[in-house]
Amino acid sequence: MLKNYLKNKEIILASGSPRRQKFFKEMEIPFTVDVRPVKEVFPEHLKNEEITDFLAELKAEAFGDLKPNQILITSDTIVYNEGVAMGKPADAEEAVAMITSLSGKEHQVITSVCFTTAQNQETLNCTTKVKLKTLTSEEIAYYVRQYKPFDKAGGYAIQEWIGLIGITNIEGSYVNVVGLPTHLVYEKLMEFCSL
Repeated sequence: MLKNYLKNKEIILASGSPRRQKFFKEMEIPFTVDVRPVKEVFPEHLKNEEITDFLAELKAEAFGDLKPNQILITSDTIVYNEGVAMGKPADAEEAVAMITSLSGKEHQVITSVCFTTAQNQETLNCTTKVKLKTLTSEEIAYYVRQYKPFDKAGGYAIQEWIGLIGITNIEGSYVNVVGLPTHLVYEKLMEFCSL
């Protein structure tokens, strides 16, 4: 449905995430992928969605050459646990440490999506609360060894084995935890269609 309204727009998804690209395909949004290198560092005083808002907007700064009909979409996801922002683990040891710190607790998964055109910019965010059961060290080690979640914020993916056996409660958008609040993307692109 949305693609019929976007005929005069060119959507650029600045994400190498196969999950985000899959969501765009499933939502029937025509898009091209353009990922430009950005050093993802944020000021230490930022908290919660301030972090993901900042990083999503930072990723957009690499695109200073947008045409009038183009809509750039940049995004960032973190796992936020007890005041600590978790990005992607560097290695297996860090992934194990991240999951261990989440075990038996409720944490937040925060995603921000930044929409940039040649004329303006707007950033939206979504927060989902996720509760993990108390995982054994064997379960954590098995998951990291088998699934190698090094491209996942917080070191885990809700749609994989650990989500199936470990998540006891979720409050908010499930797809946001996978990596994109698709309902917000749809609503915002519909607004662009009416401009």
